[in-house]
Amino acid sequence: MRRREVNINRVLSSTVVLIFLTASVLTAHAAGTTAIVGGTVVDLAGKASIKNAVILVAGDRIAAIGKAGSVDIPEGAQQVDAGGAWLIPGLMNMHVHLGLVMPGRMTAELHDESEAALALRMAANARETLLAGVTTIRLTGSRAHADLALMRAINKGQADGPRIFSAGETLTITAGHGSKKPGKRNYDGPDELVKAARTQISAGAKWLKILISGGIATDGGGLAAALMTPGEIQAVIDAAHRFGVKVTAHSGSPAATNIAVDAGLDCVEHGYFLDRPTLKKMKEHGTWLVPTIVVTAPGTQPFFERMGMPPWYMERRNSAGKLHWRALEMAIEEGVNIALGTDQLPHEPNDGTTATALEAQYYVEAGMTPLQALRSATIEAARLLEAEDEIGSLETGKYADIVALDKDPTQDIRALRNILLVMKGGKVYRNNL
Repeated sequence: MRRREVNINRVLSSTVVLIFLTASVLTAHAAGTTAIVGGTVVDLAGKASIKNAVILVAGDRIAAIGKAGSVDIPEGAQQVDAGGAWLIPGLMNMHVHLGLVMPGRMTAELHDESEAALALRMAANARETLLAGVTTIRLTGSRAHADLALMRAINKGQADGPRIFSAGETLTITAGHGSKKPGKRNYDGPDELVKAARTQISAGAKWLKILISGGIATDGGGLAAALMTPGEIQAVIDAAHRFGVKVTAHSGSPAATNIAVDAGLDCVEHGYFLDRPTLKKMKEHGTWLVPTIVVTAPGTQPFFERMGMPPWYMERRNSAGKLHWRALEMAIEEGVNIALGTDQLPHEPNDGTTATALEAQYYVEAGMTPLQALRSATIEAARLLEAEDEIGSLETGKYADIVALDKDPTQDIRALRNILLVMKGGKVYRNNL
């Protein structure tokens, strides 16, 4: 009889422990759950927005989205009141240099910057980028693989910043755009470029960037000059695609772009002088364009003057402005795939807002609808990265990268000028609601 009592006591004790552990798990789960309530969820497909919505976030993912009353909020979940705000996916910027060094004053100030100092500067810019509502970026050229180290640190939670997809170090040719930077190694001929491509891939780059035409930031030579040979272009693209890595090209040249698109290029940066036949070919091949229109738009002139840019840079920039704008207009007319990118720091103050918000505003002025411009900075950018199953829209199962605005960006893209809330992976980094 006594043995039976002992067994019962053991069962009861085990049951109590199990109930306690279960309650602890449930409490911990609720504590790791956030409900954003009262806001309006913007639908990127052009359907009706969800008013008075609930976005339930569990861990780093969206667990549920729906109208208030249709989503069960667990007891103990943290609630964020977004009443009166409009909720969109975290913004994405596809042409970023967190270690950007501009010609002129900035080059002089940073001429002896160490790799350690570069990494710290990039980390600071990554945090500011995130606070500006940009939760994903593509880095299109960095030095000393500081970009890849920062990417890994952010992924491990050791640093705050956006999700990073990086191209590692740019592949430049002797005498080409970007080739004269201090310490820059250049590559000539298909064999050297193939080895360079594989080196970047081995280091962890998910993209490669080739500079196939002249550029604004290189003193001398034509912006539309086709500088990299067809054989060199083809060699890099072939080598990258064998590893499942995409290739983007700095190009302002119709001739160079046509060669690269025929070779299977995935994306074009800038496109200063692209003509309609080239854009039609890009549309046919599914080649993406990242316009970086803030680089040449007249409204950004004060920014470059404030940065202390040399006269030769300003002359080259201004010479491309009108044709660059026309190329953007034609790209929109032709339905070319466009993802937003700035070639400035995403959070860079420019014309009373950030470079990212201003870039989207310019897309609308060039012919996009506000919804199309918003998509270029969210789901279209995710498509470019082939990451649309994880990021780019507010859907159940995707990462909880969420930004709140004070008005509807599908009616007025200038809503991106006022960021109220920034959440990345379920963690709130900024809350001005």
